[in-house]
Amino acid sequence: MGPVLCNYYVTYRCNARCGFCDIWEQPSPMISLSDAETNLDDLRRLGVRFIDFTGGEPLLHRHLDQLLEMAKDRGFLTTVTTNGLLYPKRAEALSGKIDLLHFSIDSSNAADHDRSRGVKCFDKLMESIDVAMSLGESPDLLLTVTNDNYGEIRKIYEELALPNKLVLILNPLFEYNSLGEQLSEDVMRLMEEFGRKPYTYLNPAFLTLRKKGGNDPDKPTCKAVSSTVVISPSNELVLPCYHYGLEKVPIEGKLYDLWRSDTVDGHRALEGRHEVCRGCTINCYFEPSFSRSPGSRYFWQSMPSKIGYGWTKFVVQRMRSRAGTGAALLPEWSSDPAPGTFSGDGSSEVIELPILGRPARSDT
Repeated sequence: MGPVLCNYYVTYRCNARCGFCDIWEQPSPMISLSDAETNLDDLRRLGVRFIDFTGGEPLLHRHLDQLLEMAKDRGFLTTVTTNGLLYPKRAEALSGKIDLLHFSIDSSNAADHDRSRGVKCFDKLMESIDVAMSLGESPDLLLTVTNDNYGEIRKIYEELALPNKLVLILNPLFEYNSLGEQLSEDVMRLMEEFGRKPYTYLNPAFLTLRKKGGNDPDKPTCKAVSSTVVISPSNELVLPCYHYGLEKVPIEGKLYDLWRSDTVDGHRALEGRHEVCRGCTINCYFEPSFSRSPGSRYFWQSMPSKIGYGWTKFVVQRMRSRAGTGAALLPEWSSDPAPGTFSGDGSSEVIELPILGRPARSDT
């Protein structure tokens, strides 16, 4: 079975300074269109289905719309996660080219959100949601859940996600290097509670993995190399994954052959078995890894959430988009309230559908 996902880093540059991420600290080029075209052809030959154009902030790449067109022309499903700072300017050029559009949100309070992101961006985020919906898009709201902001889950869900029938993705914070933290039992319980509600996505296997102490190198759950192709802005194949890139191999127009080489076979044989892999819970790689072990508990825990998310994105929301969604119903969140407060009236029409009833990919 070949890889299903490509994490294609179009740049490591970012216009935000999130405290739980260090990617913005790296100097970085932008990927070239010619390299991307060749790589996308090879990724198709390898059987990849999803291209996650990530970063950094992917909208910093001036030709992101062309990259997306290339991917769509080859039959890929595309994913982009953005902080929203540039989206209003780029929205029309990107419209209809992103299958899974995620807007990162950390708080319903502007000051708290901006503090988490390291730049003033809350107002642009709200504008981005409105612009996207006016263009017929159904963006997801991606909340990276921490021990500090988990109280925001209810507010963002009830005041923003549910009234607009947008999916709230509950993305548990993970640890790597010196970043991140262990989530408390209270946080995970609340995530599980909301993961069972309509218009949420939480893969419950993420939480099970954390409760079991993460990846065990003696019995690895991680299938990062088998399931995911990681390409750097310098056109390198990053192995075994971006976060613990032990080797970076220049692609030089030969991604298909490189993926079938002894070099990659060696990394595949050791995936999840390095000492640095002990305790790992990095969502980007475990999401596709769980599907590689059909007899495991993680596989069966993941399936209902994945099926529900797919139903919502590719059936329910597309039907709504054809009918016309119009502008977003934005809550009256102010830049002034005390942290943790909001001023929406809480009204929403709940449509119970067989979707997204389960406990929970690039945050930028």
